[in-house]
Formats: sequence, C-alpha cells, structure tokens
Amino acid sequence: MDIFGKKYFYIAALVGFSQCSIAQSDKNRIDFETYNPPSSLVVPEHIVNKAKFPFIDVHNHQNNMASQNLGSLLTEMDKLNMKIMVNLSGRGGEYLASAVKHAAQATPNRLVLFTNITFNGVGEEGWIQKTVKQLEDDVKAGAKGLKIFKTLGFSVKDKDGKVVAVDDARLDPIWQKCAQLGIPVLIHTADPKQFWDTPDASNERWLELLTQPGRNRSASDGYSWEQLIQQQHNLVKKHSKTTFIIAHFGWFANDLDHLGKLLDTYPNFNVEFGAVIAELGRQPRRAKLFFDKYQDRILFGKDSWVPAEYTTYFRVLETEDEYFPYHKKYHAYWKMYGLGLSDQVLKKIYYKNALRIIPGLDKSQFPE
Repeated sequence: MDIFGKKYFYIAALVGFSQCSIAQSDKNRIDFETYNPPSSLVVPEHIVNKAKFPFIDVHNHQNNMASQNLGSLLTEMDKLNMKIMVNLSGRGGEYLASAVKHAAQATPNRLVLFTNITFNGVGEEGWIQKTVKQLEDDVKAGAKGLKIFKTLGFSVKDKDGKVVAVDDARLDPIWQKCAQLGIPVLIHTADPKQFWDTPDASNERWLELLTQPGRNRSASDGYSWEQLIQQQHNLVKKHSKTTFIIAHFGWFANDLDHLGKLLDTYPNFNVEFGAVIAELGRQPRRAKLFFDKYQDRILFGKDSWVPAEYTTYFRVLETEDEYFPYHKKYHAYWKMYGLGLSDQVLKKIYYKNALRIIPGLDKSQFPE
C-alpha cells in the first residue's frame, strides 16, 4: 500500500471509530428530565408526614364538594393533622348552597367554602347589582370568603369583548361589599414571571415550560406580567378596608425584599404560599427571617389536593434538614433546606392567622 493509500485508510478508520463513539455516546445519553441520581450526601433526615400543630389549608380545591364522599376526604385530612380545609371552588348560587349543606352533614366545622364570581356580562346594565346581590346571598348561605381566579386579567372579557383588568373600576362594588360583609378576598393574579419570558436555556422554568407548554404566556393573553401585578396592587391600595389574601406569595417568593415592601405598604395585604414552597426552601436563612418578621401576615396554602405532597411543606417549615428535593422536578430542579420555624411562628402560619382573617371558623379545634 502506497503512502496515499495508507493515508486514506487511516482517515477512514478514524472516521469509523468516531462514528462508533458518537453512536455509543448517544446510546448512553441521559436527558435532563431523566437524570436524577440519589445524593451521596449523608445528613440527618426528618420526613414529616403530619404537621406538628393542627392547621388550616386556606388554598384548596374540591370541585365536587356538593356530591363527593367527604368521609374519605376527612380521613385524609386527619392523617395530615389538617383540621380545616378551605375549598376555594365554591362556584356560588345553588351549587354553593348545596355544597355547604353537604359539608355540614359530613362535619359541622371542618370544611369551609369560598364563593366565586361569574364574570359573564361585565359592563351590561344591571350586571354589577346582580353580582353583588349574589355575593350577599352566598355569604348568607355559608360562604366564608371570595376567591378570584387568575382568569381576571387573562380571559375575562366585558360586553364589548375587551379583556377586563384586575383593577377595573366597574368591579369596585364587589370589593366594597366584601369589606362590608367582613369576608376576605383570596386572589390569584398572573403566573410566575418566567412564563412570560422566552422559554430558552436562560429561563429558570425552561423544563416546566417544555413539559407544560400550555403555561407559556405573552402580553397577547391580555396584559403583560408587570401590568397584571400592578393591577393587583392598585386594587389592594384602592380598597384598603378589604382584606386580601394574595395567592402564591404574589409571585414574589423569589424576591422577599420586594414582597416585604408590599406588606409594609399595604396593611390589608396578606399572603399564602401555595405552589411556591420550593422558592422558600432554597433560601432558608432569608426565608426564616421573612417569616419571623411577617409572621402575622402569612397563611398556610397548598393549592392542589395531593396529600402525599404536604410532607414537603411540613419539612420545609418545621425541620432544619439539608439538601432535599421538591416533589416535582419540572417545577423546581434545585434542592431545598428546612427553615426550622419556631413554635410561635408555626402556630400563626398553621392556624392563628387564618382564624383571625376568615370569619366563623371553629377555634375550639386548635390550641391557644
């Protein structure tokens, strides 16, 4: 074989070897979703399946409370030490009355409902009067508060087909009536800021947006994230006599300094941490200081009813465990750390604040 033949032989061999290496590499390749090695870190672990103190979940959803088997629900609540569940999916009207009655038959004091507003017809003559009257009737039927879903500002439209802002002045009588009735408004506005950002490698919620593409947002959905959040704050400011519980820490669990400024500015601004416990668990020292300072303004909320996931919340709040995972990797790929809150703070978060803010709850189920 001449020198040119040898040269091409070695090149062909090298290419063949490279292709085999690439093929082998692809075969053993692990994507981000699959890569989940157990930690080799040896540290104390405290799996908390039952809360240290009885608690009230102010953010839950039971969509069939008028007819579901409430006995099995109460059994699951007992396992968690949940004394009161606030079902935010009360709907209103006949359904709410039926659900309140069904809950009372199962237990006199542990299942509470918030009503909801039907926004169809905003701007039509007589709509606001009818809506406020329905709110009054729902409270008489047993509703303990009002839940506003994130559709307000996203997809709620008025009679002319225009998206209705969260702080639309036409809705003012609703918030005024809540203040008059002495009931809180638990309001969910917008979604995490990253849902509006480009879903690329620099987006911290890239994996969530990849696996849950329906969560991608844009200003074309109604308003930008900044506009929606500002509308919510305008609402709280304008209606200072109305008590608001802001869902999901107002999407500022990743910026506690800013959230603290909001709490300092608006005395009627309270928060619950449904679906954002992972944000708190990755900044335990800062979060503990925040909970200590604002212990009278924070309520326990979970959102989705998955009993097995409550242990994550208990572990973050009660223990000082290190480097443990969230229960949904696509939601939070990082590890978390326990805050180790004091009994004084835990009692306020678990039940005292809710007992003070939500009217008519049975206090006898809770310690002093």
